[in-house]
Amino acid sequence: MPLREFATAQYTAIISDLHLCEAEPIHPKFPLWKKFKTRTFFFDQTFGEFLKYLEGKAQGVPIELVLNGDIFDFDSVLSLPVEPSFRISWLERRRGLRPRPERSKFKVQVILSEHAEFFQHLRSFIERGNRVVFIIGNHDLELHFPQVQAEVLKTLNLSERQLSRVRFVDWFYISNKDTLIEHGNQYDPYCVCEDPINPFSQGYNYKTMRLPFGNLACRYLMNGMGFFNPHVDSNFIMSLPEYFRFFFKYMVRAQPGLVFTWFYGSLITLWRSFRDRLDRPIRDPLKIEDRVNRIAQRANAEPRMVRELKELFATSASENPFLIARELWLDRALLIFLSFFIILELMIFVRQVYELSFFWAFIPLFLLLPFFLFYSRSIMSQVSSFKEPDERVLSTAGAITNTSRIVYGHTHHARHEMIGSIEHLNSGTWSPAFLDVECLRSIDNKTFVWITPLVGQQRKAQLMSFKEGAAVDALSGQRFKRPKKDQKLTTK
Repeated sequence: MPLREFATAQYTAIISDLHLCEAEPIHPKFPLWKKFKTRTFFFDQTFGEFLKYLEGKAQGVPIELVLNGDIFDFDSVLSLPVEPSFRISWLERRRGLRPRPERSKFKVQVILSEHAEFFQHLRSFIERGNRVVFIIGNHDLELHFPQVQAEVLKTLNLSERQLSRVRFVDWFYISNKDTLIEHGNQYDPYCVCEDPINPFSQGYNYKTMRLPFGNLACRYLMNGMGFFNPHVDSNFIMSLPEYFRFFFKYMVRAQPGLVFTWFYGSLITLWRSFRDRLDRPIRDPLKIEDRVNRIAQRANAEPRMVRELKELFATSASENPFLIARELWLDRALLIFLSFFIILELMIFVRQVYELSFFWAFIPLFLLLPFFLFYSRSIMSQVSSFKEPDERVLSTAGAITNTSRIVYGHTHHARHEMIGSIEHLNSGTWSPAFLDVECLRSIDNKTFVWITPLVGQQRKAQLMSFKEGAAVDALSGQRFKRPKKDQKLTTK
C-alpha cells in the first residue's frame, strides 16, 4: 500500500492495553496465584467477534485499526527457552529475560504462540482489506527491536501486498490529519521511554534498551508477588494497614516470606533503575535525521513534529533514586532498620552498667511506632497520582500536530471529555483487570474509540464498549444503532 493511503481514513478503531502474555498454569495448592493471568481470561475469540462487528458497521469501507500500545506485555513473560543459545542469569530464571534482541524475540514467540487465535483473527482482518497500526507502549518497548517486529509479521503470514497494510510506529500516529494517537506513557515520569528516537543502549558486548521504572517494578517485584494484579493500581498501592489485612487474608499460607520477596525485589528494581543509566545510548549523528524522517513518515507527520513532541516528554523518575526508593517503601525499611540498630546499640551500652533484659528495647520501639505510622501515612504514591497529560500538554501537542482530537491509553481509565480546545479520549483497557484476587469484580469493559465519518462534517469520535457481540456507549450504556446509508451515527 502506498504511504499516502495511510494518511486518510474514514473509519478508525483504537484499542490499547491488551497486555497479551503467556498463560499462567493453575497452581495446584493456591489457585488464586496469578489467577488473572490464566487462560480462562483470554479474549482471543471475543477479539475476532469485535473485528467482524466493526466491519459490519463500516459496511465494506476499509477500517484502520490502531493498536495503541501495551498490546504485548513483555515484562510478564517468565518462560525460558529449553535449549538457549545464550547464557541465562539466575535473576532471569526467576523474573524473566532481559531486553536484548535474541531474548525479546523468544518472548514474542511465546506470546504469539499462546495467542495464535488472536493473530489468526488479525490476519483475516488484514486479508479482507483493512489495515493495522501498532503503536509502541511502555510494556512492549521491545517492539523497537527489528527482530521482534519481524516475528510478528512472520506469524501474520501475509502476502507482500497485505504486509503493506501493517505498520509499526514509534510512539505516536496521526490519523486522517484530525486525530493524534499516543499510548501516553511519554508523559508519565515512571513509564517514560527517555529517547524513543534512539531507544537502544550498548552494554558490554551486547545491545539492550533502558527500561522505565514501571517496567522494572513489574519484572522484579510484581512477577514475584502473584496475588497482586498489576493491571489495577489499587491492587498493589495500599496503606500499611491494608497491606497487613491483604497479607493475612490471602498470603499468609501461600507466601509467608512476602517481606523478603518484596525487599530483595525492591532492591533489584532500585539497582537496575540506577545501573541501566550507566549503559551508553547508541546514537549515530550521521543517521539521526534519517531516523527522525522515518518516524515522521510512519506516523503521517512532519519531521519537525517528531522533534517538537519529544520536548513534551516527562522527566524520568529514574533520575531521582530517592524518589524511586520511596515508591518502593525502601525508605520505611531504612527507618525501621536504623531504629532497631540505634536502640540495640543503646541497650548494649546500658547493659554494661545495669543488668537489663533486652525486652526493655521494645518500649522505645512502641514509642516510636506512632511517628513511623504518621510518616508512612503522610507519603502518597505519585505512581497512582498520574492520570492523564494536563491541559498544557494536550493543547501544545494539538498545536504541534494541527489536530483537535487526542487519544491516549496507558492509564486503563476510559475517558471522553473536552479539555480546553482539545477533545480528549482514552481507550481504556482490554486487560484482565479485577478489583479482587478471586477475579470476580471485573473492570474490563473491552472499551474502544470508534471514529466515523459524518456527512459534510469532520469525523466524530465515540467511546464504546464491546459487550455480548455488540457495542454500547461506554459512558451511557446505550446500544450502538447501525446507521442507514448516508446518515449520521446515533444511539437508541
